[in-house]
Amino acid sequence: MKLAVVGTGYVGLVSGVCFADLGHQVICVDNVQEKLDILNRHEIPFFEPELKEKLVKGAKHGVLVFSSDIAQAIKDSTVILSAVGTPPKEDGCADVSAVFSVIEEIIAAYKSLGCTDKKVIVNKSTVPVGTGRKIIEKIKEAGLSSDQLSVVSNPEFLREGTAVYDFFHTDRIVIGADDPDAKKIVGAMYGPLYSRETPIVYTDLETAELSKYAANCFLATKISFINEMARYCEKIGADVKDVAKIMGMDGRISKYFLHAGPGYGGSCFSKDIRALIGSGKEVGLDLQVIREVESVNEDQKVRSVGILKEVLGDLAGKKIGFLGLAFKPNTDDMREAPSLKIIKQLLEHKAEVIAFDPESMSNTKAILGDRITYGKNAYDVAEDVDAIILITEWHVFRNLDIPRLKKIMKQAVFFDLRNVYDVDTIINQGFKFYSVGRRNNL
Repeated sequence: MKLAVVGTGYVGLVSGVCFADLGHQVICVDNVQEKLDILNRHEIPFFEPELKEKLVKGAKHGVLVFSSDIAQAIKDSTVILSAVGTPPKEDGCADVSAVFSVIEEIIAAYKSLGCTDKKVIVNKSTVPVGTGRKIIEKIKEAGLSSDQLSVVSNPEFLREGTAVYDFFHTDRIVIGADDPDAKKIVGAMYGPLYSRETPIVYTDLETAELSKYAANCFLATKISFINEMARYCEKIGADVKDVAKIMGMDGRISKYFLHAGPGYGGSCFSKDIRALIGSGKEVGLDLQVIREVESVNEDQKVRSVGILKEVLGDLAGKKIGFLGLAFKPNTDDMREAPSLKIIKQLLEHKAEVIAFDPESMSNTKAILGDRITYGKNAYDVAEDVDAIILITEWHVFRNLDIPRLKKIMKQAVFFDLRNVYDVDTIINQGFKFYSVGRRNNL
């Protein structure tokens, strides 16, 4: 099948590369020439395991190309996947202007090129409920029917850091549309995955659009819930890791997303929660639980600063080392990263910050510039610091030489915000140790 993917951001590029790997003929379109230059050199503009290898393979086999010519891509394709960004506006609602700009380009190209064949527009972007219906109205206003341009909602459920794996081993594929033929075409696009017994849920547009928001908001709810339990554990002397393990043994709950920490980050959870809250307001509904999920998360991100002040006193002139910066391992994404909020508060308190992350140093420099110092490795960061904060659980930080750290640090203060290390192991090495929701000796 011939596919066009409009937008080569995270969702668009991963989708395009992986569909090419399934054997489809894919044209990835973008209007940023710098990004196209990178892709045509067979490089990728962000870090994602396995993606570059599959991109190189697809390009080599001639099933994956990159172009700025959206009209030609539309003419040559049966399915057009729209994967442009929907960033939050000032009020938190999703900005879908890019989505409708793409739709206008598709309509204009279809009419100007004299196309007569049926093409299916597949929306991969996370959009408010009702967006697909508005797109259908735009198509009708242009004098076109669903026999010419049909609309499908096909939300993605990829996790940064494991996106390629997730594409090929997804829990479900959601296809929402009014047009039965369009559903069949998109179902066939996923044919090789369906042969692996990947379940496909066929539904309506509104349900498909909401399913992505509902899933992300529920996962965020689990994180905020376990972080609240962690706070309670610290008050009563319980261990949140054991609490989470016991909860996760219940099949109704599951063990996933029950890891206490510094709060969630990344491009999806906060954005989707704010967008859903905004959409709720538009129909007169106050989504109270979801609103509190975000409030708890924002508080969780900066709790460690207050605890650090209790340990070190005045933070002015204190040197704090960060192990990790990205919002999670196996990505260089700094969007909504808890590290940024903590670092900015520390800088407001006149503290000095030095940090190391295996992949996100460049992205951090683009945000913070020379306001902080960048280390070469964990031990470079630890040199003469008053405290270490482990905030991203990269494998390289999981087996540190603890005696060596203590020897080179100015003060032996260790904040493990990902609960990587055994409490007794660190305390027995002479550290003042803080971990989230567990026994501490501060």
